[in-house]
Amino acid sequence: MSEDRIPYQPQRYLPAEMLARADAFLESVNQRRSVRDFSDEPVGRQLIEFAIQAASTSPSGAHRQPWKFVAVQDPAIKCEIRIAAEKEERESYEGGRMPEQWREALTPIGTNWQKPYLETVPWIVVVFEEVYQIGHGGEPRPNYYVKESVGMACGLFATALHWMGLATLTHTPSPMGFLSEILERPQNERPYVLFPIGYAASDATVPNLRRKPLEDVSVWK
Repeated sequence: MSEDRIPYQPQRYLPAEMLARADAFLESVNQRRSVRDFSDEPVGRQLIEFAIQAASTSPSGAHRQPWKFVAVQDPAIKCEIRIAAEKEERESYEGGRMPEQWREALTPIGTNWQKPYLETVPWIVVVFEEVYQIGHGGEPRPNYYVKESVGMACGLFATALHWMGLATLTHTPSPMGFLSEILERPQNERPYVLFPIGYAASDATVPNLRRKPLEDVSVWK
C-alpha cells in the first residue's frame, strides 16, 4: 500500500438495523422545509462551525474542495446584504427580469422581492464556488466539477442544519455579484447560494406542499 493511502472500513450494521437507521433518517429529513419566518434568537457560532465541517465532508472533483463558507453575524453587513438583495429581487419580480411562467410557478409558495428575514436571522452564510485555486507562486490552478461539488456540499450543509434543529432556505438573488463586493471575496470565487440561518419563528408557516412519491423520482432496471 502506498504511503498516500490509508485503510478504510466503514461501519457496517445488521440488515434490520440498517433499515431502522434508514427509516429514522428519512423521517427526520422529510420534516425539512424552507423557512421564511425566523426568530431573532441567537445561535451559537459552534453550531455553524459544525455545519460547515459537515458540509466539507462532501466529495469533490479531484478533492479540491472548491467552496468557501462566509458566515455573517454583523448586523450592518446583514443590512447591506438585504438592501442589495431586495434591489435585485425587485427587478426580477417587478422589472420584467423574471418570465411570467416562472412567477406563476412561484405563486403557491408566496414569495416576493421583500426579504426581511435577511436582517432577522442571527446568521447569513454565503457559499462561494472557488472557480480556480491560486498556487503558491500566484498562478491559477484549475478546479474540477466545481458546481457539482459545491452543490453537494450545500446539500449536506442544509441537512446538517436541519439535523441540529435549525431552519434555513436557499436564496439565490440574481445576479449575485454584489455579495462578492460586500464580503470582499477574491476574483477566483463566485457567489453560489445564500443561506439565512436561525430558529423558525413561533408563528412560522410553510406552504402545504407534497413531495413526489418514490415511483415518480426513481427508475429501476
